[in-house]
Amino acid sequence: MAKKTDNAQVHELLLQALETERGGIKVYTAAIQAAQNEDLRKEWEEYLDETRTHEQVLTNVFAELGMDTEESSSGREVVAHQGASLVKAIEMAMAKASPAAAELVAAECVVLAETKDHQNWELIGKVAEAGGANAKVLKQAFEAVEKDEDHHLYHTMGWCRELWIQSLGMPAVLPPPEEIRDVETAIGASRAEQARDQML
Repeated sequence: MAKKTDNAQVHELLLQALETERGGIKVYTAAIQAAQNEDLRKEWEEYLDETRTHEQVLTNVFAELGMDTEESSSGREVVAHQGASLVKAIEMAMAKASPAAAELVAAECVVLAETKDHQNWELIGKVAEAGGANAKVLKQAFEAVEKDEDHHLYHTMGWCRELWIQSLGMPAVLPPPEEIRDVETAIGASRAEQARDQML
């Protein structure tokens, strides 16, 4: 039996999710310009391509559900503002800080953007699980995207931590353990971080 969901709030979630992907494209575009580490740049270039795909997946969901991709909401406006603020932070760091510091700011901004993005998709998965009229469409979208979202968040968190450690003058594991172990879950990320000392 399907669990009841608040249709208006599901609608809002989808609006915010699409805006998050659009903002993510801009954040990655700026972050790539700030990247100093070649492995990190390549990683973010892959994530940018995948984020463009995720935007297309959501655009298809909107088409299937008869939603307007340009519909505004107060929540969507906040998400757009947050994305623009992250881009501005990266640009500010590139203009005023050392290249290494700008790269670190970019990594932090990607982590912030991906935290919201990851949560959106987790919630879309929960809505799909609850059943109802749109469950099949949302489940297909969730399954197409979720693994990428895990990868983006946990790997960039690892990069951010190790870049910070390096900036503090301590030995860093670059690429980070999350990358080496190809982490896809929160538990895997935690285990990779705990194993970092053996990788130094």
